[in-house]
Amino acid sequence: MAKKDTSRYIRKLRSKYRLVIYNDITYAEVWHMRLSRLNVLTFFSVIGLAVVAAVTSLIAFTPLREFIPGYPDSKTRRNIVQNAQRLDSLEQKVRRWVLYNDNLNRILSGQEPLDIENAGDSSLRQRYRTITLNQSIDDSLFRRQVEEVEQQNLTMLNADESASSVGNLRLLPPVQGKVADAFSPQEQQFGVGIAATPGSAVLAALSGTLVAAAWTVENGYVVTIQHDRNLVTVYKNNRQLLKQVGVRVTAGEIIAVTGAGKDGSMPVFEIWNNGAPVNPEHYIVF
Repeated sequence: MAKKDTSRYIRKLRSKYRLVIYNDITYAEVWHMRLSRLNVLTFFSVIGLAVVAAVTSLIAFTPLREFIPGYPDSKTRRNIVQNAQRLDSLEQKVRRWVLYNDNLNRILSGQEPLDIENAGDSSLRQRYRTITLNQSIDDSLFRRQVEEVEQQNLTMLNADESASSVGNLRLLPPVQGKVADAFSPQEQQFGVGIAATPGSAVLAALSGTLVAAAWTVENGYVVTIQHDRNLVTVYKNNRQLLKQVGVRVTAGEIIAVTGAGKDGSMPVFEIWNNGAPVNPEHYIVF
C-alpha cells in the first residue's frame, strides 16, 4: 500500500502540464510552456539557495556584517589587536626586568649569573649557528677593495700615533685570563683573544658609556663602550649582557658574562683610538 502511494506521488510530480498565455481579444495562443510539479519545485529551490548564498556573501564580505548584533566593528577589532600587542610587549619587559634583577642579586651574592637571557633568543641562537653564509664573487671583490683601503689607512704608524694619547690612561683587564691570540692588524686581528673560563664576569676597562650592545652570528654578544679622548673598547664573544645601551659605567663594573661565540671562540678585547686599533697588551697586564 505504501509503495502504491509513493508511486502515485512520484507520477503526480512528473505529470506534465501546459502553461498557456492567450490573447484576451482573439484568444490566440501567444506563449506556452510545458512543466511539471517537479520542475517548479526544483526551480524555486535553486532560486532560494541562490538568494541565501547572495545574502550570506553580502553580509560576510561587506561592512553590512557590522550591523549584526554582537559582531565587533572595525574600531573594536583594531583596539583588540593593539591591546594584544601592548600586552605582549609588557610581558616581555616584565620578564626582562625579572631576569635582570635575578642576575643582579646573583652577582651581589657571589653566585654565577643565569646562562640564558630569554628563551626566544636562545632558540634563535641555536638556529643561527646552523646557518652557512656563502659569499658571492661580487661581495668578495668588494670586501677586498675595502680591506685594501683600510690597510692603507690603519697602518702601524697611525696605530702608534693614536696609541700615544692613551699612554697616560689606566685601563683594567676586562676578564681574568691569559692572552691566547695576539694583536695582529695584518691578519685582521684588531684585538687580543683571552683564554678565560666560560661564565666569568666581563669588566669595563675604563669608565664610559655603552654605545652598542647586540648579538651577532660570528661573535655572540658584543659590547662597545665609548670613552674620553676618542677611545673605544670592544668586548666580543659574550653569552649574556648585563647592561643596556646608553648606560654610563665605571671602570671595573660588570657589563657582561663570558661565553662562546661562533664555534666556541674565546673572549676578544679590542681598543680603538681615533679610528685606529691599539694593542691592548701595551697598556694592560693580563
